[in-house]
Amino acid sequence: MRLGMWLAMIATLAGGSALAAGNRVFPVADKPVLEDRYPARVTHWAKGVSSLADVVYQQLPGYRPQVVDIYMPPSGKGPRPLVLYVHGGGWVAGHTRHSGAMADFPAALAELASEGFVVASLEYRLADEARFPAQVQDARAALRFLRANAARYGIDASRAAIWGGSAGGHLSALTALSCGEASLEAKGVSAPAGSECVQAAAIWYGVFDFAALAASRPGGSDAAAARLLGCNGPCTAADYAPASPVTYIDAKDPPFLLIHGEEDQTVPVAQSHLVEARLRAAGVPVTAIYIPGVDHSFIGRSAAETRTATLRAINATYDFFHRTLDRPGR
Repeated sequence: MRLGMWLAMIATLAGGSALAAGNRVFPVADKPVLEDRYPARVTHWAKGVSSLADVVYQQLPGYRPQVVDIYMPPSGKGPRPLVLYVHGGGWVAGHTRHSGAMADFPAALAELASEGFVVASLEYRLADEARFPAQVQDARAALRFLRANAARYGIDASRAAIWGGSAGGHLSALTALSCGEASLEAKGVSAPAGSECVQAAAIWYGVFDFAALAASRPGGSDAAAARLLGCNGPCTAADYAPASPVTYIDAKDPPFLLIHGEEDQTVPVAQSHLVEARLRAAGVPVTAIYIPGVDHSFIGRSAAETRTATLRAINATYDFFHRTLDRPGR
């Protein structure tokens, strides 16, 4: 092609492109729009359950948006109790769509929703993103967001439970036991309106007393706890106390379900024995299940043992939510 013809074609294309761009029309707001306007990612599950992925519950300057997945039962039967799930991963890993040896955890959450609960699965800031108490602040923010949007998601704001395993069990227990504790709120930031309190807590192989956990480790320290807390030098009792759920136990606390493998090599079963005794001493209703022969995440010596322990735990947990959150005639 001759150079003149080539230049003429470029000029024609450029002019056409400019004309098209000049005629394009898009919605324009009267101020900067910062929220995510990507269309909702909706998934449909068995038994009429639907879910929304990556719903932003909090956006703090300097951090990625914090999100929840929300699983909702079929509409038309009135507002439903809320269950907030908090994942594990040593406070430095993990994500909202896994739990232990569950092969398809989102499907398990959808099953819980089909039984009459709105289920939210939480992403929170990990220890390398933000030191404690950022993680419990995120859990509180999610509960407040979900309650503030109760009508949108079909939630009964007066009935909420929290559930987690390992690091997520620690954060769930701390959230449940520290209801109303102002010292855990973010400094210099107005707390979102609404309540962070829950009416039930289900904790799998959780950490409840960091000082006792550190004392059980070789050398008398726990590296994961130190990473979470960002201690200056070796962590002390003063470092451990604000992050330990046992610090906040009193008679006003909600019912607890504790489930722990007796052979847990990651979080000793003594942690659950300790908090069970403290809860009972305070008059808090508590149900404890100790599963023999299984390690952390309910991992047994065989696939069959792992399956049996995992299904025992999840069935006991769902039954617990019905006992504590259901209302007669629901």
